[in-house]
Amino acid sequence: MISKNLTAASTRPIILGVLKQGSSYGYLIIKKIKELSNGTMKWSDGMLYPVLHKLEKEGFIRSEWIMADNSRPRKYYHITEKGKQELLLEQQQWTQVNSLLEQVWGIAPSK
Repeated sequence: MISKNLTAASTRPIILGVLKQGSSYGYLIIKKIKELSNGTMKWSDGMLYPVLHKLEKEGFIRSEWIMADNSRPRKYYHITEKGKQELLLEQQQWTQVNSLLEQVWGIAPSK
């Protein structure tokens, strides 16, 4: 199981990455993260929705209510162009952190 601190630190790039693959709603985002992490990351509604609201407020994602056939309306989230740029910055930062960790742990040669 991945620690809560590491899970919390990685929510923004993970959510933006999932939404870059296509629009989704909360439950499907949670399900996708669990699936992609082979069950090592478990997100709750209480963790996901505040981050979604903050990303929306910052203009990185937008939302809309969609009514599907024979079901209740669902709030779908979509990544914006600004969000795609933010995702690129997040990817660069995480790559730098990963590179440093690999060097510290002796996995990769130091530069």
